[in-house]
Amino acid sequence: MSVRYAATARRGLVAVVIATGLVIGAAGCGSGEEPQKQKPPAGTPSPDATGANKGPQTEEPSNTLAVLKGQEGLELTVQSAERDGGGFLTVSGRLANTSDATRIIPAQLAGNETEIVKHGSSLGGATLVDPEGKKRYYVLRDTDGRPLTTSGLSNLGPGRSTQVFMQFPAPPASTTEVTFQLPTFRPGTIKLS
Repeated sequence: MSVRYAATARRGLVAVVIATGLVIGAAGCGSGEEPQKQKPPAGTPSPDATGANKGPQTEEPSNTLAVLKGQEGLELTVQSAERDGGGFLTVSGRLANTSDATRIIPAQLAGNETEIVKHGSSLGGATLVDPEGKKRYYVLRDTDGRPLTTSGLSNLGPGRSTQVFMQFPAPPASTTEVTFQLPTFRPGTIKLS
């Protein structure tokens, strides 16, 4: 009798496993219709993995604090420099390739500090200089030493751009202007908000 009971229990367990598999399989299949993809706004090209898109960037920055010229047609447009309540200053902008050829983002933008360089390409070499307070502010780092900036930049296609940011300790509230510096780019003066 115990053999007959075990065989019945096994058949019941197999039936439960098969039924569960069918339910999960049916749920995973969905309705068979592909979801509608949201189209980006007109004039906004979709970037590919390498950043070497072919179409021109048509979006204009809404606010320009400074435009820094770099080597071989690279250009950084600083769009904002905002303080936050935690004592940080975030500088945001758009890095663009204004040339007619794909440009490799220079490794010098990460600076030369060993702790930052070991984490790969970034904008970790950026600094802010407070000429009145006679202080230089460096990009902040997380607890692992990674710079709090855009990272992983490799290249930009002709006419392409990408949004970037860098985070610094905030200068005193009395400081309203600083000089922004990025290796291989001309420095520029920016107003703080």
